[in-house]
Amino acid sequence: MSLFEINDKGNVIVHGQLDRDTLSKNFWETLSNGERSVLQQNKRCCVDLSDVERADSAGLAWLINAVRDAEQNGVSIVLNKMPEKLKKLAKISNADSFLPVE
Repeated sequence: MSLFEINDKGNVIVHGQLDRDTLSKNFWETLSNGERSVLQQNKRCCVDLSDVERADSAGLAWLINAVRDAEQNGVSIVLNKMPEKLKKLAKISNADSFLPVE
C-alpha cells in the first residue's frame, strides 16, 4: 500500500507512518500528472490523517510543505482528523498556527 491515495474529488487519505524512514519526496513531487490535475481542477484538497499510525518531525515538515506546495499550485488544503500526537508536535514546533487543521 502506498503512503496515500487520492480520490476523484481531491480527497487524500494518508496511511501508516509519516517519518524520515517513509518520506523521501515532498507531497507534490510524489503526485502523478493526473493526480495534480484532479487537485487543480477541484481547487481543494482535504487530507485525512485518521489512518496515520506514527509521525515525527519529518512528517510534520512533509505536511507543512504539502500545504505550501498545494497553495502555490492554486489548491486550498485542509488537514482533517490529525492524530493528537501530531497536533502536539505541531504545537511545540510553533507550526500549529499556520496549519489548516479542521
